[in-house]
Amino acid sequence: MKSILVIDDDLETCNLLSEIFSEEGWSIASSQTAEAARVAVQQSSFDLIVSDINLGGRTNGVALLKEFKSICPDSEVILISGFGTLETAVEAVREGAFDYVSKPFNVNEVISTARRALKGRNSGEPAAVLLKEYSEASGLVGHSPKMIDVYKEIALVAPSKSTVLITGESGVGKELVARALHRNSLRGGGPFVAVNCGAITETLLESELFGHVKGSFTGAVSDKQGLFEEANGGTIFLDEIGETSPGVQVKLLRVLQESEIRRVGASRSVRVDVRVLAATNRDLESEVKENRFREDLYYRLSVVALRVPPLRDRSEDLPLLTAHALRRARDAGARATTISEETLACLGQYDWPGNVRELENTIEHAALYARGAVITPEDLPAKIRKDNRSESVKLESMFEDLPSLEELERRYLIHVLQSVAGSRTRAAEVLGIDRRTLYRMAERYAINLKETGE
Repeated sequence: MKSILVIDDDLETCNLLSEIFSEEGWSIASSQTAEAARVAVQQSSFDLIVSDINLGGRTNGVALLKEFKSICPDSEVILISGFGTLETAVEAVREGAFDYVSKPFNVNEVISTARRALKGRNSGEPAAVLLKEYSEASGLVGHSPKMIDVYKEIALVAPSKSTVLITGESGVGKELVARALHRNSLRGGGPFVAVNCGAITETLLESELFGHVKGSFTGAVSDKQGLFEEANGGTIFLDEIGETSPGVQVKLLRVLQESEIRRVGASRSVRVDVRVLAATNRDLESEVKENRFREDLYYRLSVVALRVPPLRDRSEDLPLLTAHALRRARDAGARATTISEETLACLGQYDWPGNVRELENTIEHAALYARGAVITPEDLPAKIRKDNRSESVKLESMFEDLPSLEELERRYLIHVLQSVAGSRTRAAEVLGIDRRTLYRMAERYAINLKETGE
């Protein structure tokens, strides 16, 4: 029987994790403090430790992870956090965590992750990925589950030499992801060279990337080193790779295959040691099918594919992103120092086609034009200030007093819990469901289960 130690300062979370793991046939122990967890690992051996990062007090989950890897190096560790950052994800993976899960967590995801951890332990697969020290701010902001997934991918992929294709809409922060990959790689001390392939004409792009020799074309008055040579020993970031011409794509393919470049007009090639990261807001698979992008180059670039989510898919990060943008605006001398709740609600109604970049520009504009220290809706650009909601949203507002089916289910669940004095067992019986389903319903509706009758 597999043994698991659950660590969380919240009793309800401990009980939930213990119950769902017990249903898998695993032996469970739990601790609500770092001190109790230390005692547990010293007295017993565990196949898997599942710990919250924010335990309260002076010790957090990452610090405990270091201790556990010293005391019981064979135990796998999964960390859970409701306030994930790239820095934490990198540190967790570097210190040997098997995985990093965000709160509120999906029950099935946690079970699946635990199974993988236990399977990996049995097969002897390495769980840790060694990373160099993270010493600079990433610039990536957000604690949403989708962003934590991005942080985890960066932490896992950064140490490799593989090419990475970063996809996502314009303005989501693809270059920030590329810089984070570079900083956390073994090449972090080398150069990082970024080029926007869509901003340079085809005739100039080849010369910019690969360099040229004197006299190779009109205006080539001397030899010129290309960006690939400048990035030697480091990373080159090819933004908007989908904008490149077939001729440039052929030469990029040669670099990836042979690790060498040839300057325009040169008779010999030069070897380069460069990791290639590329980004696009296009669907390159469709471009390949339409014969607008080379298939062989696409597969070379997408050894690892990393998607950055649009802002509308992580709207819970909007307040944090807004605060970050406002802080930058203040540092640049803007008048406003804070933002009203009404303004924040107005920002939340907008679809943000330009994503994080558009949000940052909007906050900078509002902070500069604000009439006082607080940004109000009147300080926002007209396109955001006006009622720009979709027709479907407007239609919903006409019936705002009518609850949805989900809201009715949530109210009924609360009513049942109140009727049975918080007894989870009795509530499950009344609803005709098992306790596990009850936990999932409570998790979905953010209801804090409290039992007083058992």
